[in-house]
Amino acid sequence: MSTWFITGASSGLGAALARAVLSHGDRAVITARSRASLQEFVQDYPETALAISLDVTDRVRVAKAVETAIKQFESIDVLVNNAGHGYRGAIEEATKEETDEVFAANFFGPVALIQHVLPHMRQRGTGTIVNVSSIGAPVSNSGSGYYTAAKLALEGVSDALRHEVAPLGIRIMVLEPGAFRTDFAGRSLAQSSVVIDDYAQTAGARRKENDHTHGTQPGDPDRAAQAILAAVQNENVPFRLLLGSDAVRVVKQDYQDRIAEIDAWTHLSQSTDYAREKNGHALG
Repeated sequence: MSTWFITGASSGLGAALARAVLSHGDRAVITARSRASLQEFVQDYPETALAISLDVTDRVRVAKAVETAIKQFESIDVLVNNAGHGYRGAIEEATKEETDEVFAANFFGPVALIQHVLPHMRQRGTGTIVNVSSIGAPVSNSGSGYYTAAKLALEGVSDALRHEVAPLGIRIMVLEPGAFRTDFAGRSLAQSSVVIDDYAQTAGARRKENDHTHGTQPGDPDRAAQAILAAVQNENVPFRLLLGSDAVRVVKQDYQDRIAEIDAWTHLSQSTDYAREKNGHALG
């Protein structure tokens, strides 16, 4: 029986994963800003579910939550950094307060949890850390620059972290979901308080009042939860796991476009090397 620590478990992918983990017979420490929103899990699984109120941007509460989880279940085998939210706004429209909050929720919060869980995992010589990113990390859209920048930062940290902790028996996985039928594009989506008309056809077209995709997304959170559970149980977890057929299609096309661009400009890229010399003559 493994113990999972899942943030942002009150709805969407986090709630679906918590349900899948508990139904599978594992223990789950489930967190959200409001503990009341998690009571259904505790009622259904009183012996294996522990609900904790947690704002991941509060480092003191992060430390306390990890301490409480280990005290209750003696271990944290899988940390899932799922808490976070979207943000829409042109680069020029965003305020410092808004972007600070986006990075606090989507980057610094997960990093704080990683830092507090790692000593426990290092001591035990085992553990899996799952960081929820987005297909917006490899393929950003107008209006999503700050959100995807935070997710890119999380992926960069994850990439370095996997090399640091692999010899210690700890595994790292990054999830890149496509569009799922959750509250991400609804209640959980924040946007810039400043609106500049010149961006109406780009970033403005993706503001909440103009985006009608909520409730029509192709991704099923319950199926995503089962996919995550299967990946974590695998002996060799993938470092990056795409979730959704749209994610596979969009990211594969982006990688193909990147390779084509690299090939098209290779001659110029390689021209920046120091010229080799032969018999005292520089070779261009």
